[in-house]
Amino acid sequence: MKKYLLPLMMLLVFETIAFVLWLTKDNLFYLFNFSYIGMAVSLGIFLYIRKNRFARRVVQLLVGLYMLVYLGLICQENMQIEGFWYYLFTGVFEAATIHYAVAKIFGPLLFGRGWCGYACWTAMVLDFLPYRVPAGPRKKIGWIRYIAFFASLVFVSAMFLMHVKNLEHIMFRAFIIGNGLYYAAGIALAFLFKDNRAFCKYVCPVTVFLKPMSYFSLLRVKCDQDKCVSCGRCRRVCPMDVDVTDNSRKRKNGTECILCMECVKNCPKNAL
Repeated sequence: MKKYLLPLMMLLVFETIAFVLWLTKDNLFYLFNFSYIGMAVSLGIFLYIRKNRFARRVVQLLVGLYMLVYLGLICQENMQIEGFWYYLFTGVFEAATIHYAVAKIFGPLLFGRGWCGYACWTAMVLDFLPYRVPAGPRKKIGWIRYIAFFASLVFVSAMFLMHVKNLEHIMFRAFIIGNGLYYAAGIALAFLFKDNRAFCKYVCPVTVFLKPMSYFSLLRVKCDQDKCVSCGRCRRVCPMDVDVTDNSRKRKNGTECILCMECVKNCPKNAL
C-alpha cells in the first residue's frame, strides 16, 4: 500500500485547500472546485502507479476541460493571465486569482511545472498533435514569452487607466479570443518546429511565473547515477529537452520539466 501514499497525500493537500477556502470565503464553490481537481490529480497518479498509459491524459482532460468549459465558458471567468491581472487590479479574490496563486505562483514550490503537464487546457490539445518528441534542438527564442507576458499586463493596465466600461464583458471576450489565438499559435508552432510543446517553450506567458518557483520545487525527477548507463533515451523522449540525468538544480532546462514521466517510463535501467 505504500506506493499509493502519493495520490492519498496529493488528495489530502487539495482537500485541505478546499476546506480552508470554503470556511474562510464562506463559499461552497471552493470546496467543490479544489476537491474535484484534487480527485482528478490523485486519480491520474493512481493510474500511473497502475501503469496505465493514459494516466496523464485522463488528468489533462478532467482538469483542462473543467477549467476551460465550466469556469471559462459557463461561469464566464477569464482564466488566462489577463484574468489574473484583472482580478488582481480590482482586488477581488476570485477563481482566476486563486488559480494562479495555487497552481502557478506558490504551488510550483511543491510540484514544479506539474500544471503544464497535467492541467493546462492549451497543452491538453497540443499533446494530441503528432510531434510528442521534438524533432530538433531547442531554439533560442524563449524571450518571446516575456513579450507576451508584458503585453498581457499592458493590455489590462491600459483598460483600467482609460476607465473602460463593461470590463467584465470585455474580459470574457478576451478569454475567448485569447484562447483562440493560443490554440492557433500552438498548433502552427508545433507543425513549424515539429514539436508539440513549442508554444510552451517559446511563447506561453504563464511560464514567467512558473519557471522561478520551479527551480526550488520539492517534487523532481532524480537520477540514480549508479544505475544510469548514459544511453540518452531519457533526453530523446523528453518533450521539454530537460537533462534529467543531472540532479543539480542548475541542470539544463531544469525549470522546464513538466513531470510528464516519459523519461521514467522509457529508462531501461529504472534509474529515474
